Amino acid sequence: MSAPASAPWWHNLRYAVWGILFGIVFVKAEIISWFRIQEMFRFESFHMYGVIGSAVVVGLISVQLIKRIRAKTFSGEPIVIPDKAFNKGTIYGSVLFGLGWAITGACPGPLFAQVGAGYSVIIITFLSAVAGTWLYGLVREKLPH
Repeated sequence: MSAPASAPWWHNLRYAVWGILFGIVFVKAEIISWFRIQEMFRFESFHMYGVIGSAVVVGLISVQLIKRIRAKTFSGEPIVIPDKAFNKGTIYGSVLFGLGWAITGACPGPLFAQVGAGYSVIIITFLSAVAGTWLYGLVREKLPH
């Protein structure tokens, strides 16, 4: 479904449409709600665990199907999902990610939906995420991978 390199720029608008629809689903499902996220981290509600658990199950089934039926892209290229080796940096990154998520009430996916929903305070979190990504790029080679 990717547009060829020679396709006009407006061929990529479909990705914006899908992103907007995905954001609407995030808003309607309340998974961008700071209160829902705090409920999850306080173990007061199953809502977010249900959403995340459902996503994990759908992702697991989808990856297995892609591998077993040897799916191809719309342009006919084989989809290859390489195995990923575990490293201790994953633990450090996961802890840091979880702490940031608990403090701010936002992770990268819903962050854009929160901005789109008009939660102006989330701009600080958005800029912090951009700064963190930039900083990671600077020190990546020195981190445990």
